[in-house]
Parts: sequence; structure tokens; C-alpha cells
Amino acid sequence: MDTRQKENIRITPEAYLELERTSQIKHEYINGEIFAMTGGSLNHNQINGNIFNQLKNRLRGSSCRPFTNDMRVKINEINKYTYPDIAVVCGEIELERIKGVETLLNPIVIIEILSNATELYDRGKKFRHYRQIDSLQEYILVSQYNCLVERFVRGDKGIWQILNPYTHMEQSISIEAIDCELTLSDVYELVEFEV
Repeated sequence: MDTRQKENIRITPEAYLELERTSQIKHEYINGEIFAMTGGSLNHNQINGNIFNQLKNRLRGSSCRPFTNDMRVKINEINKYTYPDIAVVCGEIELERIKGVETLLNPIVIIEILSNATELYDRGKKFRHYRQIDSLQEYILVSQYNCLVERFVRGDKGIWQILNPYTHMEQSISIEAIDCELTLSDVYELVEFEV
């Protein structure tokens, strides 16, 4: 999502989930505070669709399943609910279910599409939050303004490392946690960068 707007309301997780059930917009939740999420740009939506479709096709027949930004993820350690652009789960799906509202607990890969409004948050605080998810093995950031994909991998002893960025359309990014490869030309299909 492109921006977060603080609503200055403190509520319980149960009240938040009830709000999300009927709300026309999504909200991120952390420790009683909610933040309105606004829609993404044309490029953001095109990239999101491209990546989801490629993952869906490449993971068919495996134990891994991709989810779009309609699937909420909970970070238990800090009592945070958020909507990654794409989350992938392999094996058994763990869900929190409260009054019929489902929230994913065990993503193995999370992909965020960067915007000018969210880039610092996605690289900083949000990534620090995501790193607290025990199941998470890879975090991928995708620029919507130029050909740039960055891959962060949880290494030995839980230490995260960034691998070389991908900056050319002919390159392929290997997502080892899900045994999948995407070419940047597929990621950026039909995307027009501003000059």
C-alpha cells in the first residue's frame, strides 16, 4: 500500500478485526493504534499482479501458496496486523481466527512494492517488525519507479543479509525459500517508468 495515515484511535485487536470485516479500506494495526492504508498507483498494481500471477503459475503443484495484499499477516511478538503486498506460505497454513476473521501467521516470503511514501518505512521499521516472524526466510523489495529488486535473506543464526540488487530486465531473481525464479522482465511487464 502507498501511505499510512494515523487515525489516533486506540482499540483492542478484536475491535480492529471487526472494523476490518466491514471497512471499505484496509488498516494496519499495532498495539492499539490503527493506520489507514490507501490504494497504490497503476505501476504498483501492475507489478503486484505480475508477481502474484508468476508465483501462482510457478508454485502450482508445490506445497507453497502466494497471497495478495488482501491477506492480513499478524506479527505476534509486537501485536501487529499488516497487509504485505504479497506473502507466500509453504506447507501447513497457520491462521489466527477471531470471530470468523482470518489472519495469516506463518509467511515464508514477503514482498513489498516500494513507493515514495512507504520506502523508508518498508526498509526500516516495517522490516524490523517482519524479522520477528519466525517462519520468514526472505524479504523482497521491488521498486515501482525503475528496474530494481532487492532480496534480503535470513542466514545462519537468524542474521539477515542483503544480496546484490537486481537491476536489469534480463536478470532472474531466485527465491530460494520457495524454490522459485522470476525474471525481472516478467515482474515489470507492461510497467512504464517515468523518465
